[in-house]
Amino acid sequence: MYRSHNCGELNASHINTEVTLAGWVQKSRDKGFMNWVDLRDRYGITQLIFDEGRSEKSVFELAKTLGREFVIQVKGTVIEREAKNKNIPTGEVEILVTELNILNASLTPPFTIEDETDGGEDIRMKYRYLDIRRNPVKNSLLFRHKVAMEVRKYLSDLDFCEVETPYLIKSTPEGARDFVVPSRMNEGQFYALPQSPQTFKQLLMVGGMDKYFQIVKCFRDEDLRADRQPEFTQIDCEMAFVEQEDILNIFEGLTRHLLKVIKGIEVEKFPRMTYEHAMKTYGNDKPDIRFGMEFGELNEVAKSKEFPVFNAAELVVGIAVPGVGNYTRKEIDGLIDWVKRPQVGASGMVYVKCNEDGTYKSSVDKFYDQNDLSNWAKTTGAQSGDMIFVLSGPADKTRGQLSALRMELATRLGLRKPTEFAPLWVVDFPLLEFDEESGRYHAMHHPFTSPKPEDMHLLETNPGKVRANAYDMVLNGNEIGGGSIRIHDKATQQLMFKYLGFTEEEAKAQFGFLMDAFQFGAPPHGGLAFGLDRLVAILGGQETIRDFIAFPKNNSGRDVMIDAPSAIDESQLKELHIKLAEL
Repeated sequence: MYRSHNCGELNASHINTEVTLAGWVQKSRDKGFMNWVDLRDRYGITQLIFDEGRSEKSVFELAKTLGREFVIQVKGTVIEREAKNKNIPTGEVEILVTELNILNASLTPPFTIEDETDGGEDIRMKYRYLDIRRNPVKNSLLFRHKVAMEVRKYLSDLDFCEVETPYLIKSTPEGARDFVVPSRMNEGQFYALPQSPQTFKQLLMVGGMDKYFQIVKCFRDEDLRADRQPEFTQIDCEMAFVEQEDILNIFEGLTRHLLKVIKGIEVEKFPRMTYEHAMKTYGNDKPDIRFGMEFGELNEVAKSKEFPVFNAAELVVGIAVPGVGNYTRKEIDGLIDWVKRPQVGASGMVYVKCNEDGTYKSSVDKFYDQNDLSNWAKTTGAQSGDMIFVLSGPADKTRGQLSALRMELATRLGLRKPTEFAPLWVVDFPLLEFDEESGRYHAMHHPFTSPKPEDMHLLETNPGKVRANAYDMVLNGNEIGGGSIRIHDKATQQLMFKYLGFTEEEAKAQFGFLMDAFQFGAPPHGGLAFGLDRLVAILGGQETIRDFIAFPKNNSGRDVMIDAPSAIDESQLKELHIKLAEL
């Protein structure tokens, strides 16, 4: 037996107990006649003491050779600690060591294995197995486990059945690029890794499984950022004989359960917001409603004056930023430079200071009088001491720019508090969106999303106005889940493929198996998928998902620890019937 206890459980009740511990050397303090060693494992830290007067000479001398991250086993007696440490559970005791066994020596690690480390992200990614020993990463992985277990318990108690679906599937157009896998046994043919189990969970409903879920890996070959990885995890769910309201209630219940059990927070019924309202009021379809700064559209009160920039714009829109009416010109110019960055793309910005005495001072005083600016304040909800920032231009583009500014200001002002949680549902998404480059409509979600029955007649005359039976769950400005009621009959699915530009032959080649299944009594069904990585990160109070993934990729999609992706041997290529093109 390597240990009788772990390094986080001993306390005053164990004094005079003989124990065996094993773990890693966190650090040692050699005082000549006395040597203290902090022994660490997943559960905590216990202090060891090697005493020249009380320890055997061989044990005492061996302790002096211990370096950081050595793996050791010790036996000894729990004694009361003279200098107690109230910051750790084991701080009242220490172990007077009688036996010491070095299980494995260690090189000096490339960064300190402590909460505050001296290692940069690149070096910690390369030595991820060392980084996991640090409390922030270790605790994030344990936190993820706790969330996943609560999800499994909650859904299982509602008669959901976890079913595994294949990883080697057919390549289908679902929005992002597929990762493809060559087949050695089928020359010139390829599998794809699933972007989601979408068609399989629908087939499970055809198969009568009724309530399915799966915590599943998905794969998308797309550009990366802080909250995106090429392989990610979904809580994937599907139900038969349900309408939208049933699904919203079930998964709102799951989210409320997680907030209560994991964070100790009670949340009332989630508000609901249409896609149209979200875009008009916040400039995006996943608004952060922990704070205000709602958009005020100023066309009626800002146009028809002598300011040509606004007169020529499709949309003039502003936000009132609370309490920043005292911003200096330097601070305002800094924000103007921020919105003019290529990532945001605004050509400029107008500002209005709402003075404490009820007057206004703006960057366009030449064109607008106090009464005009007062109307701006009313439209944006600005109060004395606030600042109004105004952008103008093409409607969709300008709303996106102002949304980016709103989020940036909220971050700077400390309004995006990680300990506050503001969930909501966004509903009534457009079924289709027009792509200028290809000159045709694409499914906003995926081609299996059901249109609202009352909008079906618009497919022929105004397809862009057709609403989908689709919904997203948003938490703190992040989409954490989304889904829809699915099409479950062949005729409607064929119609959908037609409006997406598929020929009959293309639809049959890509999705013939699903169309065939619909002919054998497919029930009405729908579902939702949560992004587990993102959900866990937000519940954990973080913006990025990497620390909640054991072995993440970097921004180039590389695993720098194992050096993947990498070239493969010529003989393997030959077996797979692949010849690499010369660049």
